[in-house]
Amino acid sequence: MNSRVIFLLFFSISIVSAYSRVNGQNKMRKDNFEVATLGAGCFWCVEAVFIRLNGVEKVQSGYSGGKIPNPTYREVTSGLTGHAEVVQITYNPKVISYAKLLEVFFKTHDPTTLNRQGADVGTQYRSAIFYHSDDQRMIAEEVKQMLEQAAIWKSPIVTEISPFSAFYKAEDYHQNYFANNKNQPYCQMVISPKIDKLERLLKEYLKDPKN
Repeated sequence: MNSRVIFLLFFSISIVSAYSRVNGQNKMRKDNFEVATLGAGCFWCVEAVFIRLNGVEKVQSGYSGGKIPNPTYREVTSGLTGHAEVVQITYNPKVISYAKLLEVFFKTHDPTTLNRQGADVGTQYRSAIFYHSDDQRMIAEEVKQMLEQAAIWKSPIVTEISPFSAFYKAEDYHQNYFANNKNQPYCQMVISPKIDKLERLLKEYLKDPKN
């Protein structure tokens, strides 16, 4: 991504406070954390990226956007349930904004490949933003529109923006997958390069490794 994208995405950060002031919809839970649900290919990769961000309290891998309750991994990978592999991110908006989360989202996957990320192919790997509030919807639509107008990619952005309906936590062996399986070939070939890119482009967003 070039400097023009960085400018646009930093501009989008101001949308968070603007919408919140105008609409009064930035409602936080009692513990002052908010939730974001994003799909950007294999949830092992996405989880490994977002868990490293300062202000992110918890990241869980799971399934959203489908037609049946409590799907299994086998059912989702069949492509018949309509679910996307997603991560549900619990974050502190006083530390990291929703717009910054979307900046990381768009910088660490390809939003122009329909139902695909690299060698992972299927509707479960689609690029998706499942918004939890009108604030999140407006921010997501604004960021997507700005990126499309900037023509950063040669192909159009296909990221789905849909209302959140349900999140089903994936099986236990999917949780913290990269942390627990760093020597696995997929982790070495696919996830590690994403982490390297994150550390190179967005180092200032990362947690202090000393903490």
